Amino acid sequence: MITQDIIRKLWDEAGYGNLAIWADDTITVVPPDYGGATAGKKPLVILKPIALVNQFELLDYALNDEELLIKIETTVRAVGGQVTRGPRS
Repeated sequence: MITQDIIRKLWDEAGYGNLAIWADDTITVVPPDYGGATAGKKPLVILKPIALVNQFELLDYALNDEELLIKIETTVRAVGGQVTRGPRS
């Protein structure tokens, strides 16, 4: 999973729900009141788009913000997920 892809998805889904990151590297949108399991499986982590990307005026700012990149990478790795930073544009 690429960190910047997660940020793009967070940006696109802000206001529509939260993002669940699963062990198979898929990302799905879940409602804000999501109970934490689908078909008996729990996501590795649930990220809240508004809390993470709402502070940025433009997507490019979020994609290049070192603090945001580290925060997402640390969060995903802490729960056993694999995440790699893509090249910056």
